[in-house]
Amino acid sequence: MIGVFDSGHGGLTVLKGLADRFPNQNFLYLGDHINAPYGNRSSDEIVELTRRSVETLFEHGCGLVVLGCNTATAIACRSLQQDWLPQSKWQGRNVLGIIAPTVEVATQTPWGMTEPQYPQMYKEDVIAVFGTQRTIDSMVYDEEIKKRCPQIDIVGKACPDLVTAIEGGDQSLEIDSLVKGYVTEMLAEAADKTDGKQPHYAILGCTHYPLVEPLFAKYLPASCRVLSQPTIVAQALEHYLKRHPHFSTKRAEGANEAARRVQLLTTGDVAFIEQKLTFAWPGRPRFELLAEING
Repeated sequence: MIGVFDSGHGGLTVLKGLADRFPNQNFLYLGDHINAPYGNRSSDEIVELTRRSVETLFEHGCGLVVLGCNTATAIACRSLQQDWLPQSKWQGRNVLGIIAPTVEVATQTPWGMTEPQYPQMYKEDVIAVFGTQRTIDSMVYDEEIKKRCPQIDIVGKACPDLVTAIEGGDQSLEIDSLVKGYVTEMLAEAADKTDGKQPHYAILGCTHYPLVEPLFAKYLPASCRVLSQPTIVAQALEHYLKRHPHFSTKRAEGANEAARRVQLLTTGDVAFIEQKLTFAWPGRPRFELLAEING
């Protein structure tokens, strides 16, 4: 079974991308709603909360966990991979983030290649990064892209009100106005930083943003390619599972419990979440309370 973790339910966009790509895999999603949002917490808190949730997914039978959250990936993923897992009882299992495959696509460079190579070292593209304030402040995209393509210009744009508006569900005019404003501001900053260049790529660096990807495309230049993480992460996981097939846990032949192929757990209030969650895919399973499952 493959686990997907997010501090709330934005990671459902990543989960849907994975479930669509891998119809025979079992997935277990955990949203740590009771501690959300993570953006206003310290780095130490984010690492600890993410570790606890990853361990919970391991305890429920997941051999591999995907962090479907840019904040958790930016702040906690490397620490979990390098410091915690090798010393834990969960050796042999793994944690993957969603920033690495996004950077690979943006730079056309394998993640393991951390020094400029030809022709990447000569690329002079402009890349826009839209994300939460915490993700933009972490500079993780700037640092990782520059390692591989030092001449690329990165323009980060925090979108502090967008997640709240998206979760409101029915405020389409407000969402349109917000996206237009963020894109307009980014384009002005990009032009100022790059002597009038427009972005070649736009990274949607928050897992809520793919839900309004058409709005970003509407206001970005037609030549700008939008990089949406659900598709990118699904492609990356396909390649990963080919290299590490022992993490691929397909359902038994003849299994027909489609609703259990994807299971959603939360640490929060199930009724409140289900009432608030208006943007998930049709026919998705309902959230279940983690405490009740444990009990």
